[in-house]
Amino acid sequence: MRAFGFLSFGHYGHAAAHGGLSARQMLHDALDITVGADELGVNGAYFRVHHFATQSASPMPLLAAAAARTQRIEVGTGVIDMRYENPLQLAEEAAALDLIADGRVALGVSRGSPEPADRGWETFGYTGSTDPRGADIARDKFELFLRAVRGERLAPADPKQYGPGTRLRVEPHSEGLIERIWWGAGSRDSAETVGRQGLNLMSSTLLTEATGATFGELQAEQIDRYREAFAEAGHTRRPRVSVSRSVFPVVTEQDALMFGLRSGNGADQIGIIDGMRSTFGRTYVGEPDLLVEQLKEDAAVMSADTLMLTIPSQLGVDLNLHILEGFAQHVAPALGWKRNTEGPVVGDPATA
Repeated sequence: MRAFGFLSFGHYGHAAAHGGLSARQMLHDALDITVGADELGVNGAYFRVHHFATQSASPMPLLAAAAARTQRIEVGTGVIDMRYENPLQLAEEAAALDLIADGRVALGVSRGSPEPADRGWETFGYTGSTDPRGADIARDKFELFLRAVRGERLAPADPKQYGPGTRLRVEPHSEGLIERIWWGAGSRDSAETVGRQGLNLMSSTLLTEATGATFGELQAEQIDRYREAFAEAGHTRRPRVSVSRSVFPVVTEQDALMFGLRSGNGADQIGIIDGMRSTFGRTYVGEPDLLVEQLKEDAAVMSADTLMLTIPSQLGVDLNLHILEGFAQHVAPALGWKRNTEGPVVGDPATA
Protein backbone atom coordinates (compact mmCIF):
# COMPACT_ATOMS: atom_id res chain seq x y z
CA MET A 1 0.00 0.00 0.00
CA ARG A 2 1.32 3.40 -0.95
CA ALA A 3 -1.91 5.35 -1.43
CA PHE A 4 -5.18 5.71 0.41
CA GLY A 5 -8.48 7.43 -0.20
CA PHE A 6 -11.97 7.44 1.20
CA LEU A 7 -15.01 5.54 -0.05
CA SER A 8 -18.31 7.25 0.72
CA PHE A 9 -21.74 5.63 0.46
CA GLY A 10 -23.36 9.07 0.56
CA HIS A 11 -26.18 8.16 2.92
CA TYR A 12 -28.89 10.70 3.67
CA GLY A 13 -32.52 10.62 4.70
CA HIS A 14 -34.98 11.15 7.50
CA ALA A 15 -33.71 8.46 9.90
CA ALA A 16 -32.60 9.75 13.28
CA ALA A 17 -29.24 8.02 12.92
CA HIS A 18 -28.59 10.17 9.86
CA GLY A 19 -29.50 13.39 11.63
CA GLY A 20 -32.15 14.16 9.03
CA LEU A 21 -29.41 14.81 6.46
CA SER A 22 -30.81 16.05 3.16
CA ALA A 23 -29.57 15.06 -0.29
CA ARG A 24 -28.34 18.62 -0.80
CA GLN A 25 -26.34 18.58 2.43
CA MET A 26 -24.92 15.14 1.62
CA LEU A 27 -23.59 16.42 -1.71
CA HIS A 28 -22.13 19.61 -0.23
CA ASP A 29 -20.54 17.59 2.59
CA ALA A 30 -19.04 15.24 0.01
CA LEU A 31 -17.40 18.16 -1.76
CA ASP A 32 -16.08 19.65 1.48
CA ILE A 33 -14.66 16.30 2.59
CA THR A 34 -12.97 15.91 -0.79
CA VAL A 35 -11.43 19.39 -0.64
CA GLY A 36 -10.21 18.80 2.91
CA ALA A 37 -8.82 15.39 1.99
CA ASP A 38 -6.94 16.88 -0.95
CA GLU A 39 -5.30 19.37 1.41
CA LEU A 40 -4.32 16.53 3.79
CA GLY A 41 -2.50 14.74 0.98
CA VAL A 42 -5.07 11.96 0.66
CA ASN A 43 -4.81 10.25 -2.73
CA GLY A 44 -8.40 9.51 -3.66
CA ALA A 45 -12.09 10.37 -3.20
CA TYR A 46 -14.42 7.58 -4.31
CA PHE A 47 -18.21 7.36 -4.17
CA ARG A 48 -20.65 4.47 -4.23
CA VAL A 49 -23.50 4.52 -6.75
CA HIS A 50 -26.94 3.11 -5.89
CA HIS A 51 -30.34 3.75 -7.43
CA PHE A 52 -33.76 4.15 -5.83
CA ALA A 53 -31.98 4.62 -2.49
CA THR A 54 -31.28 7.57 -0.18
CA GLN A 55 -27.59 7.61 -0.96
CA SER A 56 -25.18 8.60 -3.75
CA ALA A 57 -26.54 7.97 -7.23
CA SER A 58 -25.71 9.82 -10.46
CA PRO A 59 -21.98 10.44 -9.87
CA MET A 60 -20.78 12.66 -12.72
CA PRO A 61 -22.02 16.05 -11.41
CA LEU A 62 -20.44 15.36 -8.02
CA LEU A 63 -17.15 14.14 -9.47
CA ALA A 64 -16.89 17.06 -11.88
CA ALA A 65 -17.50 19.53 -9.07
CA ALA A 66 -14.94 17.75 -6.89
CA ALA A 67 -12.35 17.76 -9.67
CA ALA A 68 -12.91 21.46 -10.31
CA ARG A 69 -12.37 22.34 -6.63
CA THR A 70 -9.25 20.23 -6.05
CA GLN A 71 -5.72 20.00 -7.39
CA ARG A 72 -4.23 16.55 -6.84
CA ILE A 73 -6.72 14.07 -5.39
CA GLU A 74 -8.03 11.27 -7.62
CA VAL A 75 -11.82 11.25 -8.03
CA GLY A 76 -13.85 8.20 -8.87
CA THR A 77 -16.55 5.66 -8.20
CA GLY A 78 -16.82 2.38 -6.40
CA VAL A 79 -18.82 1.39 -8.46
CA ILE A 80 -21.14 2.47 -11.30
CA ASP A 81 -23.80 -0.18 -11.96
CA MET A 82 -23.67 -0.87 -15.72
CA ARG A 83 -27.19 -2.31 -15.73
CA TYR A 84 -28.55 1.23 -15.32
CA GLU A 85 -26.29 2.96 -17.86
CA ASN A 86 -26.37 3.99 -21.50
CA PRO A 87 -22.79 2.94 -22.36
CA LEU A 88 -22.14 5.62 -24.98
CA GLN A 89 -23.50 8.43 -22.84
CA LEU A 90 -21.39 7.15 -19.95
CA ALA A 91 -18.33 7.16 -22.23
CA GLU A 92 -19.03 10.79 -23.19
CA GLU A 93 -19.44 11.85 -19.57
CA ALA A 94 -16.39 9.90 -18.41
CA ALA A 95 -14.22 11.54 -21.06
CA ALA A 96 -15.47 15.02 -20.15
CA LEU A 97 -14.81 14.27 -16.46
CA ASP A 98 -11.30 13.03 -17.23
CA LEU A 99 -10.55 16.20 -19.18
CA ILE A 100 -11.88 18.42 -16.38
CA ALA A 101 -9.82 16.45 -13.84
CA ASP A 102 -6.65 16.45 -15.98
CA GLY A 103 -6.50 12.67 -15.79
CA ARG A 104 -7.30 12.35 -12.07
CA VAL A 105 -10.05 9.79 -12.57
CA ALA A 106 -10.51 6.26 -11.21
CA LEU A 107 -13.82 5.17 -12.70
CA GLY A 108 -14.97 1.95 -11.07
CA VAL A 109 -17.77 0.07 -12.83
CA SER A 110 -19.31 -3.39 -12.41
CA ARG A 111 -22.37 -5.53 -12.91
CA GLY A 112 -23.70 -3.97 -9.74
CA SER A 113 -24.82 -5.19 -6.35
CA PRO A 114 -28.41 -5.89 -5.20
CA GLU A 115 -30.54 -2.75 -5.41
CA PRO A 116 -33.72 -1.75 -3.52
CA ALA A 117 -35.80 -1.85 -6.70
CA ASP A 118 -36.84 -5.18 -8.20
CA ARG A 119 -35.09 -5.25 -11.61
CA GLY A 120 -34.77 -1.50 -11.32
CA TRP A 121 -32.79 -1.22 -14.55
CA GLU A 122 -35.99 -2.05 -16.41
CA THR A 123 -37.65 1.01 -14.87
CA PHE A 124 -34.72 2.98 -16.32
CA GLY A 125 -35.73 1.56 -19.73
CA TYR A 126 -33.14 -1.23 -20.09
CA THR A 127 -35.10 -4.40 -20.78
CA GLY A 128 -34.28 -7.74 -22.38
CA SER A 129 -32.21 -9.33 -19.64
CA THR A 130 -32.76 -13.06 -19.19
CA ASP A 131 -30.61 -13.12 -16.05
CA PRO A 132 -32.44 -12.37 -12.78
CA ARG A 133 -29.42 -10.29 -11.72
CA GLY A 134 -29.08 -8.50 -15.07
CA ALA A 135 -25.52 -9.69 -15.57
CA ASP A 136 -26.04 -10.30 -19.28
CA ILE A 137 -27.01 -6.73 -20.17
CA ALA A 138 -24.31 -5.35 -17.87
CA ARG A 139 -21.65 -7.37 -19.68
CA ASP A 140 -22.83 -6.31 -23.16
CA LYS A 141 -23.05 -2.66 -22.12
CA PHE A 142 -19.59 -2.75 -20.59
CA GLU A 143 -18.03 -4.12 -23.76
CA LEU A 144 -19.62 -1.31 -25.79
CA PHE A 145 -18.52 1.25 -23.20
CA LEU A 146 -14.91 0.08 -23.48
CA ARG A 147 -15.01 0.31 -27.27
CA ALA A 148 -16.24 3.88 -27.01
CA VAL A 149 -13.62 4.84 -24.40
CA ARG A 150 -10.89 3.44 -26.64
CA GLY A 151 -12.06 5.77 -29.42
CA GLU A 152 -13.51 3.18 -31.75
CA ARG A 153 -15.61 4.72 -34.50
CA LEU A 154 -19.01 3.27 -33.74
CA ALA A 155 -21.57 5.41 -35.55
CA PRO A 156 -22.04 5.72 -39.33
CA ALA A 157 -21.77 9.37 -40.35
CA ASP A 158 -24.39 11.16 -42.38
CA PRO A 159 -23.13 10.66 -45.96
CA LYS A 160 -24.58 14.03 -46.96
CA GLN A 161 -22.14 15.71 -44.57
CA TYR A 162 -19.12 13.38 -44.63
CA GLY A 163 -19.40 11.32 -47.79
CA PRO A 164 -19.89 7.56 -47.91
CA GLY A 165 -18.19 5.17 -45.50
CA THR A 166 -17.23 7.60 -42.75
CA ARG A 167 -17.71 6.56 -39.14
CA LEU A 168 -17.73 8.70 -36.00
CA ARG A 169 -16.43 8.15 -32.48
CA VAL A 170 -17.97 9.35 -29.25
CA GLU A 171 -16.82 12.86 -28.38
CA PRO A 172 -15.12 14.19 -26.39
CA HIS A 173 -12.34 11.63 -26.35
CA SER A 174 -9.77 11.54 -23.56
CA GLU A 175 -6.45 9.89 -24.36
CA GLY A 176 -5.42 7.47 -21.65
CA LEU A 177 -8.86 7.22 -20.03
CA ILE A 178 -8.91 3.49 -20.77
CA GLU A 179 -6.02 3.13 -18.30
CA ARG A 180 -8.16 4.74 -15.60
CA ILE A 181 -11.11 2.34 -15.89
CA TRP A 182 -11.54 -0.14 -13.01
CA TRP A 183 -13.78 -3.18 -12.73
CA GLY A 184 -15.26 -4.03 -9.36
CA ALA A 185 -14.63 -7.76 -9.01
CA GLY A 186 -16.36 -9.86 -6.36
CA SER A 187 -14.61 -13.20 -6.93
CA ARG A 188 -11.25 -14.63 -7.87
CA ASP A 189 -12.51 -15.79 -11.27
CA SER A 190 -13.88 -12.36 -12.16
CA ALA A 191 -10.53 -10.82 -11.21
CA GLU A 192 -8.80 -13.04 -13.78
CA THR A 193 -11.21 -11.76 -16.44
CA VAL A 194 -10.36 -8.17 -15.49
CA GLY A 195 -6.67 -8.97 -15.84
CA ARG A 196 -7.11 -10.44 -19.31
CA GLN A 197 -9.02 -7.30 -20.34
CA GLY A 198 -6.12 -5.10 -19.21
CA LEU A 199 -8.20 -3.01 -16.79
CA ASN A 200 -7.54 -1.99 -13.20
CA LEU A 201 -8.90 -4.12 -10.34
CA MET A 202 -11.19 -2.67 -7.69
CA SER A 203 -11.62 -5.57 -5.29
CA SER A 204 -15.11 -5.52 -3.83
CA THR A 205 -16.08 -4.70 -0.26
CA LEU A 206 -17.22 -8.33 -0.14
CA LEU A 207 -16.33 -11.52 -2.00
CA THR A 208 -19.01 -13.91 -3.21
CA GLU A 209 -16.94 -16.79 -1.86
CA ALA A 210 -16.44 -18.35 1.56
CA THR A 211 -13.70 -20.96 1.70
CA GLY A 212 -12.67 -20.69 5.32
CA ALA A 213 -9.79 -18.36 4.45
CA THR A 214 -9.81 -14.86 5.86
CA PHE A 215 -11.16 -12.01 3.77
CA GLY A 216 -7.63 -10.63 3.39
CA GLU A 217 -6.29 -14.00 2.27
CA LEU A 218 -9.08 -14.43 -0.28
CA GLN A 219 -8.46 -10.95 -1.64
CA ALA A 220 -4.69 -11.45 -1.78
CA GLU A 221 -5.21 -14.61 -3.86
CA GLN A 222 -7.64 -12.67 -6.05
CA ILE A 223 -5.01 -9.95 -6.61
CA ASP A 224 -2.31 -12.50 -7.45
CA ARG A 225 -4.54 -14.23 -9.98
CA TYR A 226 -5.48 -10.86 -11.48
CA ARG A 227 -1.85 -9.80 -11.95
CA GLU A 228 -0.90 -13.16 -13.44
CA ALA A 229 -3.76 -12.97 -15.95
CA PHE A 230 -2.84 -9.37 -16.79
CA ALA A 231 0.75 -10.35 -17.60
CA GLU A 232 -0.18 -13.55 -19.44
CA ALA A 233 -2.49 -11.54 -21.71
CA GLY A 234 0.52 -9.47 -22.81
CA HIS A 235 -0.36 -6.17 -21.15
CA THR A 236 2.79 -4.26 -20.26
CA ARG A 237 1.70 -1.25 -18.21
CA ARG A 238 1.62 -1.26 -14.40
CA PRO A 239 -2.01 -1.94 -13.39
CA ARG A 240 -3.68 -0.43 -10.35
CA VAL A 241 -5.32 -2.46 -7.58
CA SER A 242 -7.50 -1.21 -4.72
CA VAL A 243 -9.12 -2.80 -1.67
CA SER A 244 -11.46 -1.21 0.85
CA ARG A 245 -11.55 -1.45 4.64
CA SER A 246 -13.27 0.25 7.57
CA VAL A 247 -10.47 1.67 9.73
CA PHE A 248 -10.98 3.98 12.71
CA PRO A 249 -7.83 5.24 14.47
CA VAL A 250 -8.38 5.95 18.17
CA VAL A 251 -6.22 8.96 18.99
CA THR A 252 -8.48 10.84 21.44
CA GLU A 253 -10.90 9.93 24.22
CA GLN A 254 -13.73 11.03 21.98
CA ASP A 255 -12.55 8.54 19.32
CA ALA A 256 -12.72 5.74 21.88
CA LEU A 257 -16.30 6.69 22.74
CA MET A 258 -17.31 7.10 19.10
CA PHE A 259 -15.64 4.08 17.50
CA GLY A 260 -14.73 1.65 20.26
CA LEU A 261 -17.93 -0.37 20.08
CA ARG A 262 -18.44 -0.45 16.31
CA SER A 263 -19.91 -3.71 15.08
CA GLY A 264 -17.72 -6.06 13.08
CA ASN A 265 -14.53 -5.15 14.89
CA GLY A 266 -12.15 -8.07 15.20
CA ALA A 267 -13.54 -10.64 12.76
CA ASP A 268 -14.65 -11.22 9.19
CA GLN A 269 -18.34 -11.78 8.60
CA ILE A 270 -20.10 -14.44 6.50
CA GLY A 271 -23.46 -13.78 4.88
CA ILE A 272 -25.65 -14.47 1.86
CA ILE A 273 -25.81 -11.99 -1.02
CA ASP A 274 -27.33 -12.64 -4.45
CA GLY A 275 -27.95 -16.17 -3.22
CA MET A 276 -24.24 -16.83 -2.69
CA ARG A 277 -22.36 -17.41 0.53
CA SER A 278 -20.09 -14.39 0.81
CA THR A 279 -17.26 -13.04 2.96
CA PHE A 280 -17.30 -9.48 4.31
CA GLY A 281 -14.21 -7.82 5.72
CA ARG A 282 -13.76 -6.88 9.35
CA THR A 283 -13.72 -3.39 10.84
CA TYR A 284 -10.42 -2.18 12.29
CA VAL A 285 -10.61 0.00 15.40
CA GLY A 286 -7.75 0.79 17.73
CA GLU A 287 -4.77 2.89 18.66
CA PRO A 288 -2.39 3.60 15.77
CA ASP A 289 0.33 1.11 16.73
CA LEU A 290 -2.23 -1.70 16.88
CA LEU A 291 -3.76 -0.69 13.54
CA VAL A 292 -0.34 -0.65 11.87
CA GLU A 293 0.36 -4.15 13.17
CA GLN A 294 -3.04 -5.49 12.10
CA LEU A 295 -3.02 -3.90 8.65
CA LYS A 296 0.49 -5.17 7.95
CA GLU A 297 -0.89 -8.65 8.61
CA ASP A 298 -3.73 -8.06 6.13
CA ALA A 299 -2.24 -9.60 2.98
CA ALA A 300 -4.58 -7.83 0.57
CA VAL A 301 -3.98 -4.36 2.06
CA MET A 302 -0.24 -4.83 1.67
CA SER A 303 -0.56 -6.25 -1.85
CA ALA A 304 -2.78 -3.47 -3.24
CA ASP A 305 -1.39 -0.09 -4.21
CA THR A 306 -4.48 1.75 -2.89
CA LEU A 307 -6.54 1.35 0.27
CA MET A 308 -10.03 2.85 0.31
CA LEU A 309 -11.29 3.75 3.78
CA THR A 310 -15.06 3.48 4.07
CA ILE A 311 -16.23 6.53 6.00
CA PRO A 312 -19.43 7.44 7.91
CA SER A 313 -20.08 10.39 5.61
CA GLN A 314 -23.52 11.08 7.13
CA LEU A 315 -21.82 12.14 10.39
CA GLY A 316 -20.47 15.36 8.94
CA VAL A 317 -17.39 16.97 7.44
CA ASP A 318 -15.38 17.58 10.61
CA LEU A 319 -15.61 14.02 11.93
CA ASN A 320 -14.71 12.46 8.60
CA LEU A 321 -11.73 14.73 8.07
CA HIS A 322 -10.64 13.90 11.63
CA ILE A 323 -10.70 10.18 10.73
CA LEU A 324 -8.71 10.78 7.55
CA GLU A 325 -6.22 13.03 9.32
CA GLY A 326 -5.73 10.48 12.09
CA PHE A 327 -5.01 7.77 9.55
CA ALA A 328 -2.70 10.04 7.54
CA GLN A 329 -0.70 11.17 10.54
CA HIS A 330 -0.54 8.07 12.70
CA VAL A 331 -1.07 4.96 10.54
CA ALA A 332 -0.49 5.41 6.81
CA PRO A 333 3.21 6.43 6.91
CA ALA A 334 4.13 3.11 8.54
CA LEU A 335 2.36 1.24 5.72
CA GLY A 336 4.32 2.94 2.93
CA TRP A 337 1.97 5.82 2.13
CA LYS A 338 3.06 8.57 -0.26
CA ARG A 339 1.14 11.86 -0.17
CA ASN A 340 -0.63 13.12 -3.26
CA THR A 341 1.98 15.88 -3.48
CA GLU A 342 4.44 13.18 -4.59
CA GLY A 343 2.56 12.64 -7.85
CA PRO A 344 0.00 10.21 -9.30
CA VAL A 345 -0.28 6.73 -7.85
CA VAL A 346 1.57 4.05 -9.82
CA GLY A 347 0.60 0.38 -9.80
CA ASP A 348 2.85 -2.61 -9.28
CA PRO A 349 4.38 -4.57 -12.18
CA ALA A 350 2.26 -7.55 -13.22
CA THR A 351 4.14 -10.83 -13.55
CA ALA A 352 2.95 -14.21 -14.75
